[in-house]
Amino acid sequence: MAIDKARYVAIDPDATGPEAVARAFENQVAYCRDNGAPITAQICQSLRELLDTDRGGAVMRRVRRWAGPALSDALPLRVAGGLHALHLGGEEPALSAIYEGLGPTDATELIAYAIERHEAFLMPWLDGPPQTNEAGRSASFAAAFLWLVDQGLPGNFDLLEIGSSAGINLMMRRYRYDLGGVKVGPKTSRMQITPEWRGSPPPEGNFDIVGAAGCDVAPVDLTDEAQALRLKAYIWPEFTARFARMDAAIEAAKTFPPEIVRRRAADFLAERLERPQEEGTTRVLMHSVVWQYIPQPERDRIVELMEAAGDRAREDTPLAWVSLEANRDTHRHELTVSYWPDGDMRRRLATAHPHGKWIEWRG
Repeated sequence: MAIDKARYVAIDPDATGPEAVARAFENQVAYCRDNGAPITAQICQSLRELLDTDRGGAVMRRVRRWAGPALSDALPLRVAGGLHALHLGGEEPALSAIYEGLGPTDATELIAYAIERHEAFLMPWLDGPPQTNEAGRSASFAAAFLWLVDQGLPGNFDLLEIGSSAGINLMMRRYRYDLGGVKVGPKTSRMQITPEWRGSPPPEGNFDIVGAAGCDVAPVDLTDEAQALRLKAYIWPEFTARFARMDAAIEAAKTFPPEIVRRRAADFLAERLERPQEEGTTRVLMHSVVWQYIPQPERDRIVELMEAAGDRAREDTPLAWVSLEANRDTHRHELTVSYWPDGDMRRRLATAHPHGKWIEWRG
């Protein structure tokens, strides 16, 4: 199957077995290709081809026999992340032709050789889901906050983020945004985020972040060089602007690190929602590209916690829920918002590129 022939086919995200593994790789090829990532598409295409061979040693044997749901587990990106780390660390020079976009005709052979040669390094990359913390996604949050202010909610936001990874989005008070001509954030910020804007701009206004705390089951310390390199490995190599944003986030974390605890999302949220809320603030649960990794029973508990907290919300202490997550039917990432005490009806404000490249605003 050529890359240009790959197509995304909706399947049960919890499906298991060899067919589900193959489809996860085929879907990833199509997804990367359609999102302007031909190098990552080539990596995933070569890995898909290796599924039908006996190449790749213990790593590919484990992939072929994957017991969990390959799609929900983001299995292709686990392997791709490990291979990218090999390249970034200079451990496998033969991969350079692929990562430099030269399109070598023997890409599958190069990848098979690298996997077989670096089994010990690559096997741990299969143990957990990708960490794809990305400052560009916070532009969607900023637009949602402007919209909430326009609805009459207090513009002082107390953020609670689940799946924070390295906490890059928790530091968004230090970032400058240009959202379709609407500018917000400190003018002198090193982190200047300007997504391609489609549609009308968000409401004019301003907001402030008065509190920001998050959780993750495996938080990343940006000030640790090895952990920072791991996070960079999950950046698709085509998107050079993301590496620049990552470097800026690393510098910001060294100055004033984000507040992150190692905890499951529902447990963190339950504890934080019980804390007193200062009058004149809007408490916000926010998350991006993490919902698919949370087990269904825990997702159900989070919904229950938010509905109960919403029942307690008042005009001077409102609650909001802002998320940027994939719609499994349309294969697009949607920015959705609920807030209380107005009611918990979900509103879709925008669709957006998963790494912040563009935002298509509906308002």
